[in-house]
Amino acid sequence: MADTLIHVEVAFALPEKQRLVGLDVPEGTTMLEAVRLSGISEQFEGWDLEKASMGVFGKVVANPSAHALKAGERVEIYRGLKADPKLNRKKRAQEKAGKD
Repeated sequence: MADTLIHVEVAFALPEKQRLVGLDVPEGTTMLEAVRLSGISEQFEGWDLEKASMGVFGKVVANPSAHALKAGERVEIYRGLKADPKLNRKKRAQEKAGKD
C-alpha cells in the first residue's frame, strides 16, 4: 500500500531572489526532510538552508527535524537580519532630528 501524499510548500527569499517550491511528500515528512526534497538549497549558493531557522506560516518551529508537516503547510526558511532593527530606527530618528 502506497504512502498517503500531502502537498506542502518550501519558501526562501533574499531581496533579489525568491523561491517557492510546491511538492507532494509522504504524510509524516518533517520540515527538514521537505527542505531537502524540494532542492531549494541548490538554488541559493553560499546559504546553508538546512541550518537556518524555520517556521510554518510565520511561526518559528524550534526543532524542524522533528516537526511533521500537515497538508497545505508552507515551510519558511528564515535568514538572519543584517542589522538590529532597534538600532536602525534610532539612527533614522537621529538623522531626521539633525535635518530639522
